[in-house]
Parts: sequence; structure tokens; C-alpha cells
Amino acid sequence: MNLSKRLFPYLTILTFLAACSPQPATDLASTAFIPKPNTVVSDDGAFKLSSSTVVYYNTNELEAEATYLAGKLGEVSGMDISTRPQETLMSEGIYLETDEDMESEAYAMVIGKKLITITGGSPAGCFYGAQTLLQALPVKAGEGERLLIPKGEVLDKPEYAYRGAMLDVARHFFEVADVKRFIDFLAAYKMNALHLHLSDDQGWRIEIKSWPKLTETGGSKEVGGTDGGFFTQEDYKDIVAYAAERHITIVPEIDMPGHTNAALASYAELNCDGKAPELYTGIEVGFSTLCTDKEVTYEFVDDVVGEVAALTPGPWFHIGGDESHVTEHDDYVYFVNRVQDIVTRHGKKVIGWDEIANAKLVDGSTVQFWADIENTVMGLQQGAQVLMSPAARAYMDMKYDSTTTPGLDWAGYIEVGHGYDWDPATYVDGIDRDNILGIEAPLWTETITNMEELEYMVFPRLPGYAEIGWTAPGNRSWKDYKNRLAMHGQRLKDKNINFYKSPEIPWKEN
Repeated sequence: MNLSKRLFPYLTILTFLAACSPQPATDLASTAFIPKPNTVVSDDGAFKLSSSTVVYYNTNELEAEATYLAGKLGEVSGMDISTRPQETLMSEGIYLETDEDMESEAYAMVIGKKLITITGGSPAGCFYGAQTLLQALPVKAGEGERLLIPKGEVLDKPEYAYRGAMLDVARHFFEVADVKRFIDFLAAYKMNALHLHLSDDQGWRIEIKSWPKLTETGGSKEVGGTDGGFFTQEDYKDIVAYAAERHITIVPEIDMPGHTNAALASYAELNCDGKAPELYTGIEVGFSTLCTDKEVTYEFVDDVVGEVAALTPGPWFHIGGDESHVTEHDDYVYFVNRVQDIVTRHGKKVIGWDEIANAKLVDGSTVQFWADIENTVMGLQQGAQVLMSPAARAYMDMKYDSTTTPGLDWAGYIEVGHGYDWDPATYVDGIDRDNILGIEAPLWTETITNMEELEYMVFPRLPGYAEIGWTAPGNRSWKDYKNRLAMHGQRLKDKNINFYKSPEIPWKEN
């Protein structure tokens, strides 16, 4: 049953009472939640977090969520918050439970004076409710500060099934710890997908045991000629597991047939002339291609897809397909058709940049719109879904304005408001809500060399993309959002996150 319909009578009464009673300045509805929940209703009073607070969970499948929440509450309070299984509802504490009648990622949170309940349609729903609860508290309590959570209710569910970001580790390599920190950024704002761009002209970043030179040679450098790096398969599994604990699906991308110079430099037989090119450490695109008429190319693709797919429990495999300018059109179509069959044979659904719509798409495919509307519409006509990543709005590697560095500007400048104030369902004629799988904000790293630069490009834009993916269009506006975002400046500082202090935002210092 739909969450809002199931609780509508109760919600209507609470909304009427809330509207008829004076609201304190610190009521729940005034909390600067991002993403904005569907409904927040305030009540008088507050729940006090203390050392005696216990996080209970009604089923073993929620143990991980309870442990996560208790740990985060401990970080905030400096107290040791314990967890305990408990089948029946308690009269005090924090209680996590699931309700199979609710939509999977939906949650309902009731904050009383002595008891907080978070009911999710699944463990993911409980996890998202926990993130909302954490935003009602400071990042870290000051000495002697009373940790009070305003009473009230939150009813919430996401607008889109896929809410993600992409991290390019090929142009500049980022270590496992950096990727985990990025995952934590996504989790805090209820995003549920991380697309890892694992290969490109400048570097191959995932160990393939059957083709070891991919990392020995292809992973040795990065943009600018500095030392590169790569994930071992154990590293990659560690990342996948860490993300899964936060209800984030890893989407691996092996870009092909273009953006492949690192592979071509590693194995001469993948080149049509049988000669390996030099490693490439610049940032130009469109000059490389796998040899599409050699069977060894498809043996290579099969091995790579097979090894990566076996390490990836999520449903998707991204085949790239963009900017393959030196691949003849018919050769490109032939290649994409064969690679799609390889991906499906390994049990994964195909995602590719919008150029792949020039091929005959297999059932269940997703076209990632980044530049070409005609390509994307061709994909829709073949029954594909669309992942919305318009470069002019969603590319986090674009500069904020002409004065900011790092970043590029080929798709234009993307200030915070320009990145936030658009609707995926109305952005392109011919692409409507029913066609859209979700939204993804890519971060390409040609100019981004370390976590400080990464954070500066991601924040404060990332929370806005999270809200586009989560919050219904009718429930969000730029005027409201920028004032809520202003309250997150202190949270970012307290988390030691480097961020761009956009002049569009009326930043608050507390």
C-alpha cells in the first residue's frame, strides 16, 4: 500500500493541529533537512538523547542499520549508545522496524518525548530515516550541550529509484579511503548509487587477473604524468561492501570502444595495427579505439566484464560508449551490439552514455543522457530508460564561475542555483517522468588531483542533486533550498569538508 495513503487520515489530523497551534522556533518543521522530506509535522516538546538511550531493532535484518545509527549518535554526543534486538515496541529509546506494506525506500519517523520510532519499507528505508534523524542534531555536541530532538513526524519517500554520483578514478586515481569518504557524502544525503569510472585513456584502475598488464602498465600513470594506481580485486570488494552497508550500489564502468588508450598501451593485440601506443597523460578525447573486427577484442571484453561483474552484486554494468570519434559508425554499432550481449550473459543490465542508442539496445538497457538529445530519444524509442546527467546542469567538474579553480568550463559554469533549479522530467522535450530511472551527477577528474579539490567541486552542489533525486518537484524551490543549504555550511565545516562558499547562499555560522 502507498505510504502516504496508508497514513493519510493520521497525517491530516496532525497537519490541522500543527497549523492551529503556535510553533516554537526550534520545531521539527524548521529543521534544514536536505533532501527535503515529503511531509514534516511538528509537536511541542523534545526527545533528549542521553547515555541511557538504546537503539532497538525488531528484526535481525536491521542490526546493521541500528549499529550504524548508534555509532553516529555516539560521534555526535560523545556517549556510548548501545543497540539491542527487541521484537515488540518499547516505551522509550529509538526503535527501528520494517513494514512490508510500505514502499521499499519509504520511511515514517515519529519523534516522541521518550520514544523515537523509524519504520521503513525495508532496511534501506530505515537507513534513510536515520539520516533524517541525524540532521536534526549537530555534527558534534559542544561541552555540556543538551541534545534535544524536536517532537514531530516525518513521512517520506524518494521521487526517483536511482539517485547517484559518478567518480572518475581514471584521470586521477583516488585511494580506497578517499572513495569511502565520497560514499559517506552520498549516504548522508540519501543517494543510493556510485558510478565508478574505472578506465580511460589515462589509466586502468581495476585489477583484471586474466589481463595483468592492464594495471601493471595501464594503471601506472595519470593525467600530468604522475604515478597512478589501481584497485586490487580485494580493494574493489572492500569498496562494494562499504557502499552496500550504506545502501549504495556500485555501478562499474569500463569505457569502450573509445577512451581506451591505457588498455591499448598495455596489450598491442587490441590495436588494429598490432602496435601498442605510448601511455597518454593529457586530457584530449576521442582519439583511441579498440579494434572492433578482431576476435581477441571480444575475448578481452568478455574476460574484463566477467571478472568485474563477479565482484559486483548490483544489477548494472556501464559500458561507456561515449566520444569514440575514430571508430567508424558501423564498427561502433557492431561493437556495442556484441558487448551488450556479453554484459547480459554475465547477468548484468547495460548502462551506457547516450551514444549507445545508435546500436540496437537490449531489453532493460539504460541510456545516460549527458549531451545528445537525439541519441537519448532514439534510446527511448527502443524501450530504454534514461539516467539524467545533463552536462550543463549536473557535471560537478564544471567551474562555478570564471574565477574558481579547479574545473573545466566546456559545458558552461554551474553555480549552485544553476545546478539545483531544474526538473529532470521537464528538462528535455520527449523525456518525461515515466522514462526516467533517476539522476546522476558526474565528477570527472582531469583537473582534480586530491580530496581537498574534490570536496570543493562537490560541495555545496551535491546536496542539491540529492534533493532533485529524492524530493518531488512540487515540494522544492530554489528560494527555500538555498536557505536550508545555508544552515549546512556549519555542518560541512564541522565535518572538515572543504567547500565553495557560493555568494548565492546566505551562509549561517551556527
